[in-house]
Amino acid sequence: MESTTLYRPVGLKELELIARTDWCSFPARLSWQPIFYPVLNREYACQIARDWNTQDAFSGNCGIVTMFDVDQDYLVKHEVRNVGGKIHDELWVPAEELEEFNMNIVGRIQVIDAFFGSGFIMPSDQVLQSTLSKFLK
Repeated sequence: MESTTLYRPVGLKELELIARTDWCSFPARLSWQPIFYPVLNREYACQIARDWNTQDAFSGNCGIVTMFDVDQDYLVKHEVRNVGGKIHDELWVPAEELEEFNMNIVGRIQVIDAFFGSGFIMPSDQVLQSTLSKFLK
């Protein structure tokens, strides 16, 4: 089976929910989130995490970049959409299809970068502390 690497910028709460699944799946979307959108490159994921999530209290003033592989045969059913500049490519997965998407993740979801805004407070959870502390500068 061949896989494709995707990236997803997340906030602190979403990271906590991912960790609860043993780093194997993304949580269900909230009622106001009809689409799950992983992005196709690290640069774009970092841009979202750094420029948006760190300014957002709902994200815990923290932008975390996750990386994960998905079965390539499954991904062909989802159209790549460009939502801005040349690096702004993402997949739009309807919220109701997220469970199926999660079943096609190969391996574990990894944290590869994190950015912290001025309102960030380190979580008390030891797993999250260990995961995030290596990115504090």
